[in-house]
Amino acid sequence: MRNIALFLTYVGTAYHGWQVQKNDITVAETLERAAAIVAGHPVKMTGCGRTDAGVHAQRYVANFYTDCAIPTDRLPYALNTRLPHDIVVYGAREVPDSFNAIGSCVKKEYTYLIYNSRIRDPFYVDRAWFYPKHLDEAVMQRAADQFVGTHDFAAVRSVGTDIRSTVRTVYYYTVTREGNLLRLRVCANGFLYNMARAMAGTVVYAAEGKIEPNSIGALLAAGDRTAAGPTVPPGGLYLTKLWYDDGKVSFHVE
Repeated sequence: MRNIALFLTYVGTAYHGWQVQKNDITVAETLERAAAIVAGHPVKMTGCGRTDAGVHAQRYVANFYTDCAIPTDRLPYALNTRLPHDIVVYGAREVPDSFNAIGSCVKKEYTYLIYNSRIRDPFYVDRAWFYPKHLDEAVMQRAADQFVGTHDFAAVRSVGTDIRSTVRTVYYYTVTREGNLLRLRVCANGFLYNMARAMAGTVVYAAEGKIEPNSIGALLAAGDRTAAGPTVPPGGLYLTKLWYDDGKVSFHVE
């Protein structure tokens, strides 16, 4: 039995997130069905994270166990013939039995895109949040800086699955502008449910003057979700980088 790590990219617009659900089409279900046909047996995929409905992944890692004889370097080609156009497997590698796509992941980067212009661009529909009022990226960066470090992030999460702790470490949070496109990149050792989207909403709140950038530390300490910014739309969010290290295998996906 081999443990295979798959490297994939997908547009999440048509899917109800990654995780298999009873009544909705998801990325995991779609990938498992394709892999079962290729491998010749039922397949259970373990994904690197639970992306929400409408969220995209420029980089994503999943692993599964198989006894099929298809060479690892041929698996992407075989899978892609069975997958829809918006999910693509671009690589595969055999990994130790202990490797787990979520458990072995030590850091993740999410990127949130805002199309900041008075005129909508149809090519960014469901790919970036259209925001017509000008946003000052310098103010947004001052707000984003306050999230860096180890904090209790309960104030920027939505109620979801039960977890043991809401403390996470954010390694960097950068805001850059490329013409009308604002790019918010945040890297952490883990993300709570809707955390990246609520952080983006809080940074936008600061640019709107609804909260002071330097007040975000106190906001986190208070743990009051109603004091933070809104959970922004999912179409602007992308999983963009992953770091792995479980003692046996170490690699960086970007």
